[in-house]
Amino acid sequence: MSEDNLSNQRKMIDAIDADIVRALNKRLSIANEIGQIKQQEGSDFYDPAREAQVLEKINQLNSGPITKEALSVIYREIISASIALEKALKVAFLGPESTYTHQAVLKNFGASLKAISMKTIPDVFSAVECGECQYGVVPIENSTEGAVFHSMDQLVESDLKICAQVYLPIEHCLIAQSSLEEIKEIHSKDQAIGQCRDWLRRNLPNVKIIESDSTASAVAIAKKRPEVAAIASSIAAETYKVPILQIGIQDSSENVTRFLVIGKTEVRSLGNGNDKTSLVLSLKDQSGALEKALAPFAKRGINLSKIESRPSRKKAWDYFFFIDLIGHIEEANVQDAIEELKQCSSFVKCLGSYPNV
Repeated sequence: MSEDNLSNQRKMIDAIDADIVRALNKRLSIANEIGQIKQQEGSDFYDPAREAQVLEKINQLNSGPITKEALSVIYREIISASIALEKALKVAFLGPESTYTHQAVLKNFGASLKAISMKTIPDVFSAVECGECQYGVVPIENSTEGAVFHSMDQLVESDLKICAQVYLPIEHCLIAQSSLEEIKEIHSKDQAIGQCRDWLRRNLPNVKIIESDSTASAVAIAKKRPEVAAIASSIAAETYKVPILQIGIQDSSENVTRFLVIGKTEVRSLGNGNDKTSLVLSLKDQSGALEKALAPFAKRGINLSKIESRPSRKKAWDYFFFIDLIGHIEEANVQDAIEELKQCSSFVKCLGSYPNV
């Protein structure tokens, strides 16, 4: 390409950039007007159902060459900037900064909203319940290690609702200032340690393993103590400026963690099978109780995407069952199924309906 042609192409890009900036500012101005209407009506500024519709529409409009993933990331930041202009929302998360939960916050809310670090999962719930933050993000399950019980227990006790879900691919790194041979301790969150169990057994079988409050706090320890290695993300290593010894030490290449967004928001239905509803229930102590509990969904053709049991901690051998179903709590067949479910259950609670896209 000649210098003249290159110059012309760059001028075209400059002109397009100017159009994009004008269009973005126009979009945000309209979003700000919508925010004022929401404020007058007392509506929620964060609308997961509307965001899901917007992302679906822009992906339908996309004919390439930009990928669906890249376009979604760009629009996530546009939506984030719009919400920030409407309302200064705060989002609590299991911190500190650079944990996987923090990354889930950025993926769902973008960088324009204020993320507030909390030390424990109960702290996240408390911050939202008392109004210190409008929303919270907590891990709920991992594709390798299964459920995060602290989050499940809090969902039973709290009046907060699930507003959205976030799936985040997890790549663990071994992070330390010393060589592999000099490491005496491994620090990390219990879930992260479990996801790397086989790798640790093969490569560091005699090293002491110590649980930390979070993956990021483990890296902070590794920064101060050369004999300590942490299991955490590459972002945490970069944040704390500690070298990465090994990338991708998780036992499964398909390692994904699901996070929940919690708040006081009741999310409206998308319809067409694009919603998920989470329930928790306790069964009556009788023969065939679980079969009776599942029958209301089966005979209505409602798909159950997950069933997980958890000791209730109320009395010995008493269990809660956590159920995810495809559908929205506002749908008549879901309501009918839940009403029938109550007849064979001692406790039923809807944890929230939210987009499943």
